[in-house]
Amino acid sequence: MNDHFHLYLDSADLAELQACLPHPVVHGVTTNPTLLQRAGLSRAAVPGLLKRCIELGARQVQAQVYSSDVDGMLEDAHALLPQFDPGQLVIKIPATRQGLDAGARLIAQGVPVTWTAVYAPEQAHFAAQLGAAYAAPYLGRLEDAGIDGLALIAQMQSLVVQRPASGTRLLVASIRSRAAYLSLLGLGVGAITIPPRLFAELLDHPATLAAEAGFLADARALP
Repeated sequence: MNDHFHLYLDSADLAELQACLPHPVVHGVTTNPTLLQRAGLSRAAVPGLLKRCIELGARQVQAQVYSSDVDGMLEDAHALLPQFDPGQLVIKIPATRQGLDAGARLIAQGVPVTWTAVYAPEQAHFAAQLGAAYAAPYLGRLEDAGIDGLALIAQMQSLVVQRPASGTRLLVASIRSRAAYLSLLGLGVGAITIPPRLFAELLDHPATLAAEAGFLADARALP
């Protein structure tokens, strides 16, 4: 199976996720505290949710730390990691000064890390320099701030691909449309995380479904 591109579902709502999983085009599931709150989940419920996603075929799941200092971030990560097989759980950490420090320590221990809330090209470069699994910019939020999000993400992508040995992928979040998804594919980003509502729009094309219905009708009419 081609492992060059990773598609994630961005949700903590199990009903939404179960409507999409399992499916071979999906690499994993991303969560964050905002999504957890929206889904009405507590911190204690997070491991169970993510384990269920793995049972449904997710190859990796991502959970974010809750602390803002290095020691707290490491404590949050080490509370979650023993509940998963090595490599299954990616620890998400905001790309702050403290977050870069904590994430680098986890990477040194063999833990995959996503630096999230990446808003500047140098943050993506630091992520690749330190060997992150992913660096996550937010396309929709960048555009909400009046920034040309695609141009900025293209700049980040060029910095990340300059360090291919790091294996770092941009994991672009805050995707609101099929057009945005296709534009990101055009930039060659290594990963995208989408809300489950967009999954159906990408997978269930009306013209394809209509063609299938015609083929099935003709198949039934064959002698």
